[in-house]
Amino acid sequence: MHIEPGIVHGAKMALAYATAAGGATYAAKLAVDSIRENGAASLAARAGIATIGTLIFFEVLPHFPVGVSEVHFILGSTLLLMLGAAPAAIGLALGLLVQSLFLAPTDLPMYFVNVTTLLVPLFAISALAKRIIAPGTAYVDLGYAQALKLSTAFQGGVVAWVAFWAFYGQGVGAESVQSVLAFGGAYMLVVLIEPIADLAVLAGAKALRGLKGTGLVNPRVYDAAA
Repeated sequence: MHIEPGIVHGAKMALAYATAAGGATYAAKLAVDSIRENGAASLAARAGIATIGTLIFFEVLPHFPVGVSEVHFILGSTLLLMLGAAPAAIGLALGLLVQSLFLAPTDLPMYFVNVTTLLVPLFAISALAKRIIAPGTAYVDLGYAQALKLSTAFQGGVVAWVAFWAFYGQGVGAESVQSVLAFGGAYMLVVLIEPIADLAVLAGAKALRGLKGTGLVNPRVYDAAA
């Protein structure tokens, strides 16, 4: 979902700085909560795993340009379920920053645009998860329908933000609309894969009960009361 350089530029970048700052502030609040509940070491370990995962999603998994942006298998709902909202947010932001600094420097000017596009949908599905997953359900026991709802919400949020930035930066015209529709159509294909990835990872976690209590995964993965 790397929005092409130049889509948003000049004074219009001020909005990207503001939205990214808002996302960072909320992520900091989640991080403080996570430290209180599980300790700083657990947060750091899970954030590190999320950062590595993000780099793999961006650089190793298939990705290709379509329309106004690029299609990536970000697996945001997988990060959220396995690691928690705060580590996932930190990992997405750091992974994107490392990629922009060292692997794709042409993306750096759009960092604040791209990080907003990732974090806001992540926060949205974190809230959604509390509504669609019963309090007495450990994440290893989730069903396909729940995983599909989270994945669809995350991918839909990413597409919506990309569309917003494209129209905000370039205006609403035939070319921009066509570009956004092409991107959106291709990107929503990820929804066919991500729920399966979620359930596969959770099934692996269920088989590896030794991870419980290590601080390397979200406590809710195993503990329905967490």
